[in-house]
Amino acid sequence: MGRFHQHADHGHDNGQAHGHGHDDLGDHSGYATGAERVEVLERIFDENDHTAAANRADFDAARVTAVNLMSSPGAGKTALLRRTLERLRGELRVGIVEGDIETSIDADRLEGFGAAVTLINTANGFGGECHLDAPMVRSALPRLPLPELDLVIVENVGNLVCPAEFQVGEHLRAMVYAITEGEEKPLKYPVMFRSADVVLVNKIDLLPHLDFVMDVFTANLQAVNPGVTVIETSARTGQGVEEWCAWLTAARTSVG
Repeated sequence: MGRFHQHADHGHDNGQAHGHGHDDLGDHSGYATGAERVEVLERIFDENDHTAAANRADFDAARVTAVNLMSSPGAGKTALLRRTLERLRGELRVGIVEGDIETSIDADRLEGFGAAVTLINTANGFGGECHLDAPMVRSALPRLPLPELDLVIVENVGNLVCPAEFQVGEHLRAMVYAITEGEEKPLKYPVMFRSADVVLVNKIDLLPHLDFVMDVFTANLQAVNPGVTVIETSARTGQGVEEWCAWLTAARTSVG
């Protein structure tokens, strides 16, 4: 049995856990999973989902829209967030939960743009996890002035697998994907792409310099998440930032 995870449905995990179901591909004998492990993992997911519901209740009580922002490392989440905060300043009051395994580098890069920023290092008491989960985010909420905010963006740890498996209390999920990663990634990492409400195709300014076929990527993405909103962006040039911010503003209106 492969790695144990939860499948996401329309941007939200359904609370059920499953194996990958590809036992015909390769030798999985080293991953034999017993009933005890399944039970433990189900309890972990159940506890996480319970805390995620509490987080969402806090966001709802404060009339705050929460967006879980995910990507692989280096896709450009923080650079896009800088552009986003710059564009939304004076329009939406934004809080950021910044997740990293180590360092405050990304959190420091977001200072000075008018947002309330709080940092979670998963190596600090959380075992160095490659994702944020609901209890981690809950530990950060008291450091944000929720009643004074309109929008909270959770910048998850860079990883194309684990962040998609854990709800953190978000209303919506956004994914940043860099064209330098190749067209095949939606097929190789379907849980992440399937869970997104919007996919920001970033570093689009590099398109003339890469052997990247946008139509192939789009077809692969639609195969795993039909009808998902796609926005082409460049954190370097600012392309697509206006459309992305309009999506966030609309999300704030529909949820808040």
